[in-house]
Amino acid sequence: QLQLKESGGGLVQPGGSLRLSCEGSGDTLDSYNVAWFRQAPGKEREAVSCITRRDGATKYADSVQGRFIISKDNTRGTVELRIPTLKPEDTGVYYCAGDPTFLDICYMVAPYYHSWGQGAQVTVSS
Repeated sequence: QLQLKESGGGLVQPGGSLRLSCEGSGDTLDSYNVAWFRQAPGKEREAVSCITRRDGATKYADSVQGRFIISKDNTRGTVELRIPTLKPEDTGVYYCAGDPTFLDICYMVAPYYHSWGQGAQVTVSS
């Protein structure tokens, strides 16, 4: 069974950058579509981006389109989320999740994802 672990969170000033990494164990992350979700304080968890297992097609939420970059590193077996320019509203807990589908379509909704990491805190504040 796939187990996921996020890393790279922290406290960053507005305008700063961050790179989150999702590492899988127990199974090959390459066999899963992977998504990043975030949960801001007092808000529901929302999907921010996903990437498909084979062709690496990507999707982004409107709120992060053009600012977040999701990518796969097949050599390391990780999926990364890069945020070059952080805003205070990006504060939250970021989770990666895996969908064990054979389809090359990733979905921006939580029920498709069976494996979840424990989350990485990202705080954007001066």
